Amino acid sequence: QEFSADMGSRGVRRIQDVRMLRAHQFAEDASPMAHPVRPDSYMEINNFYTLTVYEKGAEVVRMQANLLGPELFRKATDLYFERHDGQAVTTDDFVSCMQDASGRDLGQFKRWYTQSGTPEITISSSYDEQAAQLTLTVSQTCPPTPGQPLKRPFHIPLAIGLLDSDGNGLPVTLEGETTAGPLTRVLEIREAEQCFVLKNLASRPVLSLLRDFSAPVKLQHRYTPDELMFLMAHDSDGFARWDAAQSLHLRVLDSLMENPGCALPSGYVEAMRMALTSSHDDRELLAEVLTLPSESYIGDQMEIVDVDAIHAARNGLMRRIAQDLRPDLLEIYRTNSDTEPFSYEHASIARRALKNLALGYLSRLEGDAEVESLVRAQYEAQQNMTDVSRALTLGVYAQMPSAGELLADFEQRWKEQPLVMDKWFSIQATSRQPDMVPRIRELMQHPGFTLRNPNRVRALIGAFVSGNPARFHAADGTGYRLLSDIVLELNTLNPQIASRLVRTMSRWRRYDEGRRALMQSELERIRDSDGLSKDVLEIVSKSLEE
Repeated sequence: QEFSADMGSRGVRRIQDVRMLRAHQFAEDASPMAHPVRPDSYMEINNFYTLTVYEKGAEVVRMQANLLGPELFRKATDLYFERHDGQAVTTDDFVSCMQDASGRDLGQFKRWYTQSGTPEITISSSYDEQAAQLTLTVSQTCPPTPGQPLKRPFHIPLAIGLLDSDGNGLPVTLEGETTAGPLTRVLEIREAEQCFVLKNLASRPVLSLLRDFSAPVKLQHRYTPDELMFLMAHDSDGFARWDAAQSLHLRVLDSLMENPGCALPSGYVEAMRMALTSSHDDRELLAEVLTLPSESYIGDQMEIVDVDAIHAARNGLMRRIAQDLRPDLLEIYRTNSDTEPFSYEHASIARRALKNLALGYLSRLEGDAEVESLVRAQYEAQQNMTDVSRALTLGVYAQMPSAGELLADFEQRWKEQPLVMDKWFSIQATSRQPDMVPRIRELMQHPGFTLRNPNRVRALIGAFVSGNPARFHAADGTGYRLLSDIVLELNTLNPQIASRLVRTMSRWRRYDEGRRALMQSELERIRDSDGLSKDVLEIVSKSLEE
């Protein structure tokens, strides 16, 4: 993660890591598959090459870096290599080096290795104008997970900042301190509830919370829509700016799910326009800020996932944004188009990201001949794979008249390149056309598809079940039957891939009654099959446990 951040946009890299963690690892934590970063036991070790062990494990290392600061963390890692180079080393050995080099007690912190689940932090604030101070009340909880009904408080590094009315950073100075504090401060949360008093604040600041995603937690704070738009425009922390935008988008989507024809909140579209047309220090970051949350992530915020309402609301919002901002989006597309030779420099990557974001919104305008012409021209330019695959994706998603021709052309050009053809399969697997299950079965008969190639299975089947929720969770259950058929076939060919695919149904209790019954039936069908591998049996059994 750190290497990639140094090679490009640090803020964008952090956003990409967090988006993946929230979409998939948080889901794992909230499922029957929940387990600690250091699991106590297993039926099949292959089932613990998981997002929790690896991605959350990376966050646990990052939290130690946040608690120690860069100098002490470097000193601690130097000590770690000096002591343990060439050895088989445990997480306890690693934490011991952090403690010994810094003089810090990390005994409570080690609960991150033994307790499962995603901690939830709630923050409230009160401002005392007379005392010129802000009091933060921070509480933490963690929901029950399999085998762990009760959780003890975690040691959580919470990075915060304060912004004045012009968007400038303010020192975060704690009560009792005699010198001004830093602009970003790490508060250490150790108790179920703690209070922090921040002083020398002439007016109430806007809070910038969980900067750089300093801990893998869910955070609740009652921002107003105006505060979210303010942070979206002014926060100097790339992650916090994006996170404010995501919260704002989610609120709009929630209102559209309740009332599809309702007006968009005052100032929302204008905030999007201002972001688009302002000067762009990091165009790649701007593209992330203006990207709506995925359908899967929206579903994760709901007690009962309403697949159809999510799909309709997200598509509808993209179409309304495109309608209102069509001239601005066209201008962004044109000014960021690049006729120069392909470059992997960050500036070129950023221009492509913003250009393709604009084209993605515009492609939601059904029957717009100018937009269809832009999509086709971008594909036919064959300038780089980023632009080619994006144009193909948008053409297929929008079911443009040229989509079939472009798919055939792409296949002809790249049929001898397996990794490129994986894109061809994935683009079709995530299409929003209504008859997707027959189309997937048809693609499985393609000469280039085989269940014996794990990459190809992930590209087609994995993309469909995890990247196309509206079609995989079709109300008739055909998506579930397709998956169970494939899992049973893969059970003998590649049980590791089979067990990973079947996890998609492990959260079946989160859906409506009809879909719940259909998924449960398919899971029971798999469980009761003869010759089931330990890999698949473990996942299915845990999924069906009360």
